[in-house]
Amino acid sequence: MKLILTFSLLLSLNSIAREIKVHGHRGARWDRPENTLAAFDYALEVGVDVLEMDLSVTSDGILVLSHDPYIDPKICLAKNGERLEKPIPVRTLTLKQVKEFDCGSLVNPRFKDQVLSPGEKIPTFKEVLEFIRNSKHKSAKTVEINVETKLIPSKRDLTPTPKVFAELIAKELQQAKFTARTIVQSFDVRTLKQIKSLDSRIRVSQLTYQSMVDLVGAIKGIKGEYSSPNLHWINKEMVDSLHKNGIKVAPWTANKKKDWDYLISIGVDEIITDRPKELLEYLRMKKLHL
Repeated sequence: MKLILTFSLLLSLNSIAREIKVHGHRGARWDRPENTLAAFDYALEVGVDVLEMDLSVTSDGILVLSHDPYIDPKICLAKNGERLEKPIPVRTLTLKQVKEFDCGSLVNPRFKDQVLSPGEKIPTFKEVLEFIRNSKHKSAKTVEINVETKLIPSKRDLTPTPKVFAELIAKELQQAKFTARTIVQSFDVRTLKQIKSLDSRIRVSQLTYQSMVDLVGAIKGIKGEYSSPNLHWINKEMVDSLHKNGIKVAPWTANKKKDWDYLISIGVDEIITDRPKELLEYLRMKKLHL
């Protein structure tokens, strides 16, 4: 009986693993400088299903990739190769000024195995979409993108309004014909509502850090398709409830095998990870064990 139960569990895990999509967080932050074309190229090379990235807006209204609304001194150098003394708000810089930073020459202190890409510039959102379209990697033909809006409601000077932010994103996606391949995620519900009002074809995902009283209600309130909780704040009951309401679950950011096993066991649909190559291999291994 114990052997039968063990086999049933393995069968269940492998069945779920087959269907899980892998999001390369900031491209592939474990292996390449985050939110760079080098990171996205690597992620496409290893075959990710979704490229995850973050957007900020310059003073001249251009969408650029940056996890924070600042140029981060830990991962970017000034144009002369010198270290930055403090973070510089992206919103205070023109695109030309943003392009002066080198964000490929410093190893992120949290990811010491990164392969550097010296001289790597911060890409615009338009450049990333063009890069995907022109990529020779097989996965580029079907890869989706998951873009996060970076807003801090108490610091309105760092970003445009949610409406303007959403308009900029929707315009770029429509021009590139990427609306059907895109998820917009955010902790800021205002942006998600604006996106949906502009183009219902664009899927949206509510990011959450801690447990919410009603995840289903939160997603339904924005007419969303995804719940994207912190991996430690989701369980099987919550996943089942979301699934019953037609909502997919894409937790963040899982980098350890024990976390992958946990998320597989509770039936999530997609996993956001800094280690897309390793997770893809792990999921394939689960299939082979079947």
